[in-house]
Amino acid sequence: MSIKISRRMVLAAAFAAGFAVSASAADWAPTKTVRIVVPIVGSTNDVLARLVAPELQKVLGQAVIVENKGGAGGTIGANDVAKSPPDGHTLLVGFNGPIAINPTLFPKMPYDAVKDLSPITLAVKSPQFLAVHSSVPAKDVKEFVALAKKGKLSYASVSTGSASHLTMEMLKSAASVDITHVPYKGAGPAVVDLIGGQVDAAFLVPGNITQFAKEGKVRLIASTGTKRFASTPEVPTMIEQGFPAFEAVSWIGFLAPGNTPKPIIDRYNKEIVKILNSPAVKQQLEKMEFEVVASSPEQFASWISIEIPRWGKVIKANGIKPE
Repeated sequence: MSIKISRRMVLAAAFAAGFAVSASAADWAPTKTVRIVVPIVGSTNDVLARLVAPELQKVLGQAVIVENKGGAGGTIGANDVAKSPPDGHTLLVGFNGPIAINPTLFPKMPYDAVKDLSPITLAVKSPQFLAVHSSVPAKDVKEFVALAKKGKLSYASVSTGSASHLTMEMLKSAASVDITHVPYKGAGPAVVDLIGGQVDAAFLVPGNITQFAKEGKVRLIASTGTKRFASTPEVPTMIEQGFPAFEAVSWIGFLAPGNTPKPIIDRYNKEIVKILNSPAVKQQLEKMEFEVVASSPEQFASWISIEIPRWGKVIKANGIKPE
């Protein structure tokens, strides 16, 4: 006996299948404590994790703890998550370093950033500012480059292989100039020496430098996003100042172990995006000079696929090695 399948039956089946997928995502919940691993100690990653964790705990019905596991530019913590069971009980607060920079920076990585980690959401982004000490007579990038060509300038970075280091190397290559690199161990000491005049310039995220610009200790001459940053509309982008496609932003996102089932990823995406967009959390993040993105898993995966070759090109072109 043959069965005639109508278009209506096909659509009904498709609808039912779609409903089943969305229902399974909504129904999934952890059965034990959830760990959120922060792979860099004393950072905005930690602050973000601690803003999200208690709100997740409320909706998931299980304890959610934040665990700091720093070292090797975020690689140790990221590897911990990559090697964890893909059962929804371990998350990573990832950033440029262990996801997009380290795969090229380190000759041997214990995990594959694409295969061994599953994107949940790109949570926040922030441009970097090209900041110069108030004694440096450059009002824009053109004048800064001209100074670099005339004599020796120095720049601070948060650490070797960090976004602040690689971004200045991008500028050096694009402008064909030489600027002496002075690496530090963290943003704090780099900023102290910049405002003290021990170094001439640095690429730094807004949360680390805008207050000192308001006090007149440094001057912000460019930002590295594709558009001007909301809190500093007077600072033009690198793109506006003659450097096409110059984008070098800092970002933080949530990831799970590779091969985590889609219903689990979808549930976390739904809840974390809702938390990030809640007025209280969003206000806190904007005070920290972050732009809330709250992307889909697919959008985050696409972003990572752009970021890895972007930073990899700079590392290879300049022969940068880890400390």
